[in-house]
Amino acid sequence: MKTKLFLFLTLITLLPGGCTMAPKYERPAAPVPAEWPKGAAYQAPESAASTPAAAELKWREFFTDEKLQKVIETALNNNRDLRLAALNVEKARALYGIQRAELLPAVNATGSLSSQRVPADLSTTGSAMTVDQYGVSLGIISWEMDFFGRIRSLKDRALEEYISTDQARRSAQILLVSAVANTYLTLAADRENLKLVASTLETQEASYKLIRKRYDVGLASELDLWRAQSQVDAARGDVARFTQLAAQDENALNLLIGSPMPPALLPSDLGSVSPPKEISPGMSSELLLQRPDVLAAEHQLKAANANIGAARSAFFPRISLTTAIGTASADLSGLFKSGQGTWIFAPQITLPIFDARMWSAYDVTKVEREISVAQYEKAIQTAFREVADALAVRCTVNQQIAAQQSLVDAVAETYRLSNARYTKGIDSYLSVLDAQRSLYGAQQGLIALHLFRFTNLVTLYKVLGGGYAPTSALPDAPIK
Repeated sequence: MKTKLFLFLTLITLLPGGCTMAPKYERPAAPVPAEWPKGAAYQAPESAASTPAAAELKWREFFTDEKLQKVIETALNNNRDLRLAALNVEKARALYGIQRAELLPAVNATGSLSSQRVPADLSTTGSAMTVDQYGVSLGIISWEMDFFGRIRSLKDRALEEYISTDQARRSAQILLVSAVANTYLTLAADRENLKLVASTLETQEASYKLIRKRYDVGLASELDLWRAQSQVDAARGDVARFTQLAAQDENALNLLIGSPMPPALLPSDLGSVSPPKEISPGMSSELLLQRPDVLAAEHQLKAANANIGAARSAFFPRISLTTAIGTASADLSGLFKSGQGTWIFAPQITLPIFDARMWSAYDVTKVEREISVAQYEKAIQTAFREVADALAVRCTVNQQIAAQQSLVDAVAETYRLSNARYTKGIDSYLSVLDAQRSLYGAQQGLIALHLFRFTNLVTLYKVLGGGYAPTSALPDAPIK
């Protein structure tokens, strides 16, 4: 017994030195240029050099509008999708804990009772008898000693999947913050458009009344009257349309937030919202490797790499141990008397000889790793394209706004002059009508460009990582 116990303790001592069959992980080279695109569309203003990097700004620092900050905070507390993402992280952490526990033996205490009737021809006494046996034991049942790293590889895979899930939660939070901000800004723009069309309707109704009076005294034609009527009807339709859009924007915002928002926190128009801060993408595209979605893809790749180790170790012997120590007696009263001790020591080794499924399983793990590599590289390429698109907008949208503002001013002056010429009878109402339409469209275009500029800043902040500095999720870190 002492020899066997010594062997058991020796195996326990050597177990932590078990090897692993997983291939050494090497991060694939990023399939994108090392620097951001250059050209006419990417010439940032000189002030951009002094702007902070996106990773250095938390969302409270990036979004300067106090009402928007409160709306985002409410969404982070109440949004159901984010809550599901957090629960998935807790689930992945628990699964990792289960897999890690496989490295340790499970010790069980067992109490047993068996009663057996032995017929006369099988009994040692020559007569039928009933044999009772009571037992109590403490031991380990079929504990696999991980000499070749199978369980370790499975544990590493579970760890990487847990960290990947946590990075997915971070990515979900970034998406939620940007979605709330963009919906809030869209609501502000639609409410500003609603104010514009309401003002335009008032102007069109006033023009119609004036032309109606001129028509009644013979100074305006019936064609002018119907043209003025068409403008009033078009403006009334736009009022209804933007009223609908503003209501739908508010519904979308309530869904993201998870509860109805107080009217006091909603924007009145786009001009009442403080713009987000300007940010810098930095000089190198390497920062994309720290985006949560890219990190999630990389940890999935590491999990696939560890799974290869588990498949490789299946070709090697598996050693398991069953051992127990206790006491047994034919009478319950004698169960704990001296001399009733029992023990069992039963190591087992299983050596695979032929199982064609193992080769196919090994091939599956290698293909899964190649799939994970492709997904990781695709995630980096997608991230690079998203940043490049946002940079192209950032560097050109101000020029578009300046040109559109100049257009609005020019068309407004055209409308004023056309209206004055029509009032004096020098020109037809058709020129006034064209100027009105041009001014209305130019004003809506200016609102759309201001919204585009704001939402692109939010998009740039999101695609650059959304304020998450490079971090690594720890396997035992608390999930908040």
